[in-house]
Amino acid sequence: MPNVKLFIDETLYAARRAEIAAMLPPLRESLCAEMSVPPAACQIAVLAVMGLPGQPSANLEMQYLAKPDRTPAMIAAACAVFRDVVEAALGSRPAVRATPLDPETYVALKL
Repeated sequence: MPNVKLFIDETLYAARRAEIAAMLPPLRESLCAEMSVPPAACQIAVLAVMGLPGQPSANLEMQYLAKPDRTPAMIAAACAVFRDVVEAALGSRPAVRATPLDPETYVALKL
């Protein structure tokens, strides 16, 4: 875990599809490095969405398992790295949100 959803305005998604696809491996590498997890722990999904004017054209939402070393400062620094990776591909700065999950109550059913 981390679980990342990247919501991109459908017009930007269509215009930058190749750049978005090329950005996914570096985004996963940065997730692994910043969150100290192996690639198999990462889940990344990109979704084209229809939004309202005035909203960011891209929004990265990350959920991660809370740990003592994952302080707010550490997560903020990691999110800045993720934002830069996505911004380079989109040519537009995404909003970024990170939500910790309680490891005691988190449930995941995997293949």
